[in-house]
Amino acid sequence: MKISVISPVYNECEVLPYLLDSLPKVLSKLTDQYEIILVNDGSSDGSDQIIRQRAQLDSRIKLVSFSRNFGQQAAITAGLDCVTGDIVVVMDCDMQDPPEMLSAMLDKIHQGYDIVSCRRTGRDGESIFKRWSSTAFYQVMRYGIDKRIEPEVGDFRMYTRRAVDALRAFREQHRFMRGVVAWLGLKEAILPFHRPARAAGQTKYPVSKLVKLAWTAISSSSPAPLKISSYLGFGMVVGSAIAASLCVLGLIGHWTIATSLAWIAFMLGLSGIQMCAIGLLGDYVGRVFEESKGRPLYVVNEVCNIDRTPEQPRALWLDSSDGQTPVRVEPRIYGPIVLPNPSRKVG
Repeated sequence: MKISVISPVYNECEVLPYLLDSLPKVLSKLTDQYEIILVNDGSSDGSDQIIRQRAQLDSRIKLVSFSRNFGQQAAITAGLDCVTGDIVVVMDCDMQDPPEMLSAMLDKIHQGYDIVSCRRTGRDGESIFKRWSSTAFYQVMRYGIDKRIEPEVGDFRMYTRRAVDALRAFREQHRFMRGVVAWLGLKEAILPFHRPARAAGQTKYPVSKLVKLAWTAISSSSPAPLKISSYLGFGMVVGSAIAASLCVLGLIGHWTIATSLAWIAFMLGLSGIQMCAIGLLGDYVGRVFEESKGRPLYVVNEVCNIDRTPEQPRALWLDSSDGQTPVRVEPRIYGPIVLPNPSRKVG
């Protein structure tokens, strides 16, 4: 049995030594065959150099380096495209997903589950606002978008091979892996754990990124926001009837000021809702436009200890040691594009 571990990396040079020291020790107790795939998501702090040095010493540590920052969800996708193990684990590299949980997760896999997810029962080192916003996010996702999404469950999961093959079939541009896992409906076990604080460094998910992730999750999982705009439109019809009644009463009772204020408030509210609805519709249309172009989900310009290029659609792997091979993106990509190395001789 071979275990593959995927961990996205973005400017984590301070915490990587902790991960690369502890994770192999845990894996070696579970199996004698494993691989650790670290996906460098456009780091600028030398994280790729640390991974490269460790990979040169241990072939089981593998590097997949993006040409720029494509985001955590794309990094997870690239890792899933590369794995060769029978069991696959996705975890953060900041040690907030404890490697010690892998043994209990593996026991659940042996019991017949396809997916084992870890639910956070507590969080160390996080502010009250961060905990509150996270709880609110999961409540909105669960009750407003998809009730199958488990609360307080992130991307720390263990998958069987058939679950990974199912996940690899999803190639949409705007992705939310937690929503995809819930949509699949495979047999899933939930393990509670207390999430420790980061081993070092600062979080790479400020409020702005959390808001962006939340909107991506909502818009990629459900058309509910469009339905809400329809409900608001119905509400405005009711509001217009109330405003018209006030105007009639104002004319009868000579309420000049009250009538004017009522009309001003109504028109401002109507304009605001219309602009929000147009912006919401435009965002959905923009996402459809981006999907129609069929661009790669990520661009890989360097690998280390990766034996073969995955044959997955919408994945661009540059066949160049220096990562400087010119890239031409086709209007629609149906499979992986591997650009030839100009230094190679073609017989």
